[in-house]
Amino acid sequence: MPSPSEFEALVGPLRPQLRAHCYRLLGSVEDAEDAVQETLLRAWKSAGRYDAGSVRAWVFTIATNRCLTMLKGRRSMQWPEPLPTPAAEATVVAREGIELAFVAALQRLTPRQRAVLLLRNLLGFSAAETAQMLGTSVASVNSALQRAKRVEPAGTSIDTAIDDKIDDKIDDTIDDTIREQAARYARAWESGDPDAIIAMLTEDARYSMPPLPERYTGRGAIRSFLLRGPLRTGWRFLPTSANGQLAFGTYRLVDGAWVPGGLDVLRFSGGLVAEVVSFLEADLTAFGLPAAPP
Repeated sequence: MPSPSEFEALVGPLRPQLRAHCYRLLGSVEDAEDAVQETLLRAWKSAGRYDAGSVRAWVFTIATNRCLTMLKGRRSMQWPEPLPTPAAEATVVAREGIELAFVAALQRLTPRQRAVLLLRNLLGFSAAETAQMLGTSVASVNSALQRAKRVEPAGTSIDTAIDDKIDDKIDDTIDDTIREQAARYARAWESGDPDAIIAMLTEDARYSMPPLPERYTGRGAIRSFLLRGPLRTGWRFLPTSANGQLAFGTYRLVDGAWVPGGLDVLRFSGGLVAEVVSFLEADLTAFGLPAAPP
């Protein structure tokens, strides 16, 4: 069995990839952390039986099967939990496939389909390697992959997210222009200007507020929603990052004091805001933000 330092040298570099992989499978930040810790513990205990093959395949086999066990009996979720990502790492992490729309799309697949698609198309394991990792046949792996790609549309913006991410069509670049657009969007909210907000949305923009089931699509529907509810109070927006995307911690004015309003994760298309997912119950402190703005 390797020493602790030898074991860390062996598997330490894989920790960020493992965390992202478990998050994609589970859709939960806390569960992903638990799965990573359990994976490393099991890898440590079985290190004496490691046959000097691919360390990456060995560790991802343990992680994938641990996640599949955790998913047994669990109901599918509509939205995954937002994943804190440092702003400096946003574009890098997004390219690893943790963009919110992509992870949400994965939750529509069965756990086995999810695992096969990630191992084959995102992590680059062969069909034979994937079959060995999951204890099944190559034919079963290929069948699961094809079923995953034929997932039925659900009438949301994540309909094509799986194929787009596989084909590398999603533009994850966060440049200065996009950052300035995000800043303008925040200023429009803080000034309570509905026209400015709507002007920054795509024609078919979507707005949702997990855990509430309501979804609003299109500029008109979003404008009506904002005027009859959110814009009837004051707001403060503080920038952060989630799932490798630009995001804002929001605070609303209640009886003269600022209280947390949610975490807004933005998706851009053509320089405009294409989707806003406002996580109403997010812990803003997990994203490096204060409980109340200064």
